[in-house]
Amino acid sequence: MNKKITVIIPAFNEAQSIGKVIAEIPDIVSEIIVVDNNSTDNTPEEVKKAGATVLSEKRKGYGYACLKGMEYISHFGTSAHHSAKRPDIIVFLDGDYSDYPAELTNIVAPIIENDIDFVVGARVKELREAGSMTFPQIFGNALATSLMKLFFNSTFTDLGPFRAIKHDKLLALNMEDKTYGWTVEMQLKALRKKYTYKEIPVPYRNRIGVSKVSGTVKGAIFAGVKILSWIFKYSFKK
Repeated sequence: MNKKITVIIPAFNEAQSIGKVIAEIPDIVSEIIVVDNNSTDNTPEEVKKAGATVLSEKRKGYGYACLKGMEYISHFGTSAHHSAKRPDIIVFLDGDYSDYPAELTNIVAPIIENDIDFVVGARVKELREAGSMTFPQIFGNALATSLMKLFFNSTFTDLGPFRAIKHDKLLALNMEDKTYGWTVEMQLKALRKKYTYKEIPVPYRNRIGVSKVSGTVKGAIFAGVKILSWIFKYSFKK
């Protein structure tokens, strides 16, 4: 059976990179949705030029952008988008060209071939370009995934942004985080709901432009606090 795949890319000031990202997404994808998160550069124009769908989310935050993409998809099959079938699989990736879009086929393969619910692209050390992840990112990932292993017997090793999930399973998670806690919220809720999941090792390179999270001390600390608060909230939740 052919699965309909839709990609959601949150983007804030990614005019230099977003065209490259869109160009390298495999043809198996039916729609690429880029959510412009109040950019001050010409990101929306670059998205249109590359032939993708562009949405606007003025409220800044990674989660806000992802939720905007999901809201757009929720109208498929309704009077507004009566001809559009809802996707079977949603893929999230970043717009800064740090992920390798061509890896999408490997990310969705476990869902298509083995009926896995959720797949995370793990930025393993051997496949990472030098300097592509900062020390706070590496430390935060290690701490978060260690706590998930401790509390949930999880096998996750990364909170990588490049991920695929069955659309119906994503909706059942009732995602709510508006900022940096989006990725860990998805993983924690998937664990709580006993979803089948898998990590696929993916290459990772230095992003184009400056990171909005790890590029600043404030961003790194805020992200760390958000991630840990989600973990402790779920660890002690009955």
